[in-house]
Amino acid sequence: MGVVIPLEESKNKLASVKPLVDLTRPDMERVNQLILSKAGSDVQMIPEVANHLISSGGKRLRPMLTLASASMFGYDGDHHIKLATSVEFMHTATLLHDDVVDESDLRRGKSTARTIWGNQASVLVGDFLLGQAFRMMVDVGSLDALDVLSTAASVIAEGEVLQLSVAKNMETTEDDYLQVIRAKTAALFAAAAEVGPIVAKTDKATRGALKSYGMNLGLAFQLVDDVLDYGGKSADLGKNTGDDFREGKITLPVILSYRRGTTDERAFWKRAIENGESTDENLEVALGLIKKYNGLTDTISRANHYGTIARDALAPLPKSLWKDALMEVIDFCIERVN
Repeated sequence: MGVVIPLEESKNKLASVKPLVDLTRPDMERVNQLILSKAGSDVQMIPEVANHLISSGGKRLRPMLTLASASMFGYDGDHHIKLATSVEFMHTATLLHDDVVDESDLRRGKSTARTIWGNQASVLVGDFLLGQAFRMMVDVGSLDALDVLSTAASVIAEGEVLQLSVAKNMETTEDDYLQVIRAKTAALFAAAAEVGPIVAKTDKATRGALKSYGMNLGLAFQLVDDVLDYGGKSADLGKNTGDDFREGKITLPVILSYRRGTTDERAFWKRAIENGESTDENLEVALGLIKKYNGLTDTISRANHYGTIARDALAPLPKSLWKDALMEVIDFCIERVN
């Protein structure tokens, strides 16, 4: 059963990532070429595993943020190409690692690398991609950019461990959960957006604006993903609706529904999530409780809140097509639930 959540504010035209795609297309072609080059290895399994995920159809939003946030300030060198590729490799590595930790079988509608080559290969190829990412960062020669992206790598790893510590724990608070997604998801969005103005040699305030934009865009993006798992279609998700529930993941719709529920309803959540009773029948019960306590609509409200912060972060910057495209990306991320 899917739950369709209408947006609070209807618009005649849905937002699109297309303006950003169009503006970054020439540079993204260079990024894609570099991805294929740097994913290569004499060890045959490495390019096989890497290309399985790299070619599986992601929007490559994070590297586009790096390209846009450099180009909007007139940068015309090639450092942003290497940094954007580094960002995509970091993201791909975390996906490979995530699928092992979460024991996921599907990623973007395809079998995960771990189901084809095994957990060990997935982890080790992820490590290889991280190594390649850092080599490209060093090639750029910017200590500031290296600092931002290496710090993000550490924060993402901390987020993974933190998620493990709260896994299947129904006493997880909203603040706990926001700490997890700030580290796991939003940190890389923030870093991707910040390194652009670094290579463009902008001032500290501009760097801070793009970092804030990326961080809050990432939070909104993840919260909408949480909603889609309970209210989307498997064809759009690239995975099965309710996979978070089946894997016992604690996400914001679950946290809100648990905390607002009766004693009996909280006992249900503990059985379903903590004890692993995540049957299809219990998924139907969970969807009913999430709807009863506005778990999806209130999660969307939180996403809108962070989207507003992201817009305000960009507001003082000079008007340009790049700025307009980055603004529209915020609406696009949130409107995926429409």
